[in-house]
Amino acid sequence: MGSDGPKRIELLAPAGTADAGMAAINCGADAVYIGPERFGAREAAGNSIADIEKLCTYAHRYWARVYATVNTILRDDELIHARALIQKLYEAGVDGLIIQDTGLLELDLPPLPLIASTQMHNESPEKVAFLEAVGFSRVILARELTLADIRRIRAATRIELECFVHGALCVSYSGRCFMSYAIGGRSANRGQCAQPCRRLYRLENEDGKLVAGPAYLLSLKDLNLSSYLNELIGAGVTAFKIEGRLKDIAYVVNITSLYRKKLDALLNGTTLHKSSSGTTVFFFEPDPVKTFNRGFTASFLKDRPHALASLKSPTWVGEYIGTVVGVSRQGFTLGQSHDLHNGDGICFFDMHNRLFGTVVNGVAGNTVIPDKMQGIVPGIAVYRNHDHRFLRRLNGNAASRHISVRFELAETVDGFEIRARDEDGNCALFRYRGEKKPAAKKNAALATIIRQLRKLGGTDFYCTDVSVLTSTVYFIPVRVLNSLRRGVIAELAAQRHKNRPVKTGGAVRNTVPYPYQEITYEENVLNKKAVAFYRRHGVVSIEPAVESGLPVHGKRVMRTKYCIRYELGWCGNKKEPPPGDTILYLVDEEGRHFRLGFDCSVCCMEVYAP
Repeated sequence: MGSDGPKRIELLAPAGTADAGMAAINCGADAVYIGPERFGAREAAGNSIADIEKLCTYAHRYWARVYATVNTILRDDELIHARALIQKLYEAGVDGLIIQDTGLLELDLPPLPLIASTQMHNESPEKVAFLEAVGFSRVILARELTLADIRRIRAATRIELECFVHGALCVSYSGRCFMSYAIGGRSANRGQCAQPCRRLYRLENEDGKLVAGPAYLLSLKDLNLSSYLNELIGAGVTAFKIEGRLKDIAYVVNITSLYRKKLDALLNGTTLHKSSSGTTVFFFEPDPVKTFNRGFTASFLKDRPHALASLKSPTWVGEYIGTVVGVSRQGFTLGQSHDLHNGDGICFFDMHNRLFGTVVNGVAGNTVIPDKMQGIVPGIAVYRNHDHRFLRRLNGNAASRHISVRFELAETVDGFEIRARDEDGNCALFRYRGEKKPAAKKNAALATIIRQLRKLGGTDFYCTDVSVLTSTVYFIPVRVLNSLRRGVIAELAAQRHKNRPVKTGGAVRNTVPYPYQEITYEENVLNKKAVAFYRRHGVVSIEPAVESGLPVHGKRVMRTKYCIRYELGWCGNKKEPPPGDTILYLVDEEGRHFRLGFDCSVCCMEVYAP
């Protein structure tokens, strides 16, 4: 069964805090996602119910939505607390619930739309169709999917499809990584990932011979699909998600603004619309290279990329500025023109491939004067990872968002009335009783009426038109015009609150068969309610999650579409590492050996615990 086609397109931004969420709304986000103090997949990005309620109140003024992340797997004793938390989130005004644990579907939850977290590994038409059948309103697609994969899912379902378009990439299939837990007991599926993928590794063969590295062999570049939005819409995606609940506000402002501008240009003149109200005016030009990134990739959207990993560094290096051609006691000279300024942060890899950073203290002609000269020699490339002037604009008044409104001023028997109509069709009326006195200077009086009614500073609105429909031009005192304007805007805001579209949802109890009759620890079943859910849907064999205490020695702790052999050029007809059929190990800095497996039939790599 196919979709009738998307009508409204949603830009979804991260809210590590309520302030970050409000900044994203100002920059044009149609929705934001935020984690409460417990049970979110980013333990370090928890927020109080009071802060989430504040964010909901702000977002709803623009008919934007707030989704709460309760997407960890839960122990039996935590389910009652999760149920109470979800009730509080509902009362705070959240518009949807992002979850991973199917045990929650067995509880009596408030009627919130359910969103299947990408941690559920939503990769096939069969899996997505099942989630739709049991009550999910939306699925967040696996990051590894191609456009063709997404089209197949769209053709088989009508559920809303959301995909990541920007930000950090998990190297593993989401929800299927147990490497952090295997190393130190910190479970990624419980919001405690220690990010072993961002660590330094050596690649060794079974004889202990170094094959590659040391390098950041599992650290992927960041996703950037800003050039593929139209193709994703064509494939059936209606919600575009920016990763980054652990990122700062500058990142959120910059990247949200980038995608808002691109989507506005794309939707203009089409039958598609954004899914919230208002127009955003930007006071800066977004530039994704100027805030945190590890370099960019389109991942597997169209083709398998040849340089998916960021092997030299797991963190942000910055935008390339130039190569050093000369060094003096005070500073260095670059071989090309640049726009470095006082206060900028720069970094570089020294001759031993170690990353160093410093601050620019001054620029004298072609000479850059850094705070520290250690490691700076001719031939090294210099990057800027803190653009002081750009970030100052982001942290100031970067954007302004307002809802369009039209006014009609008319007369009544005993005074005046003003009608307002906003861009969403909401209408309001406000009347004023008082003397009606024809104007002696009609042009001046008319100009005053229009000027005063247009003064909407400090509100959520901007005026696109004022129609004066009185039988004659009256002299209306400024105080009266102000009263009319304020009164009708207050009534319009109340009407918007009353008429805001609110979706409901919830679990559907049925016995629709799960696509598989046997599931392993990789399905993350940690509580009895989840067991009951899968039993009702025909699953015969259920292995408990590793967090239940299941031994992980020798088990697969990661499955990934990324392949080190392919990344290093040792795949297919390319040269093989000597010998070609050797067993390979990732060796971390503590000497732990993780055996690698290669399922070339589906082009996947597997990592096994020591």
